[in-house]
Amino acid sequence: MKIVSYNINGIRAAIGKGFIEWLESEKPDIVCLQEVKALQEQVNLFEIQGMGYHIEWFSAEKKGYSGVAILSKPKPKHVHIGVDNEMYDKEGRCIRLDFEGFSVISVYMPSGSSGDLRQEFKFNWLHYFFNYISKLKKDYPNLIICGDYNICHQTIDIHDPVRNKNSSGFLPEEREWMGKFIDSGFIDSFRHINKEPHHYSWWSYRANARTNNKGWRIDYNMVSKNLEEKIADARILKDAFHSDHCPVMVKMNF
Repeated sequence: MKIVSYNINGIRAAIGKGFIEWLESEKPDIVCLQEVKALQEQVNLFEIQGMGYHIEWFSAEKKGYSGVAILSKPKPKHVHIGVDNEMYDKEGRCIRLDFEGFSVISVYMPSGSSGDLRQEFKFNWLHYFFNYISKLKKDYPNLIICGDYNICHQTIDIHDPVRNKNSSGFLPEEREWMGKFIDSGFIDSFRHINKEPHHYSWWSYRANARTNNKGWRIDYNMVSKNLEEKIADARILKDAFHSDHCPVMVKMNF
């Protein structure tokens, strides 16, 4: 089963850049989208439905902001919207689909890059999300948590770790949280397969960052430790150009 996470940075704009054609060519079984930035009724989804995808969607209250969705060829047994917290759920940050034997989450974690207030919001979210997942995995032990985490875990995951050491997304506290999250029972599927440097999933639109591969790896497919033997492959699909992010993929042998 091919599972893809993709911060699409506006699905209507991405469709205009060939997202539908990419989807038809790539043929993932499940696609976790972040930053859809639209209500479901604002998007023409007939072609996606025509490919056999079930569509589950969770928009932010604020128009043109945030929002997550999951496209899945297998029909989910259950859909859970949000993280059971109104403060976070009004920003449309998380959706979970339960299938036979495993669950998939699409999550868009906050960015703190716009200032101290949003960085504090991010830290509070990280604390809440850690506890939320710790409780959730007692009932749903086979989790695949896909999304834009807005954190580079290690120096290998960012093009310039020295100059960015005080940047949101690479702060010591954020990196420590990521390590703690993984140690709580998850596998960074990409690093499980690929230990090499210079692999990123997001690039600034400025200064030809993508052309020069000056990026950050902030998009992950985190897999429950007990599913380790089912991880068949994991890659960053860097040739998709519908967003400032690119998709990240994990293949699971279910």
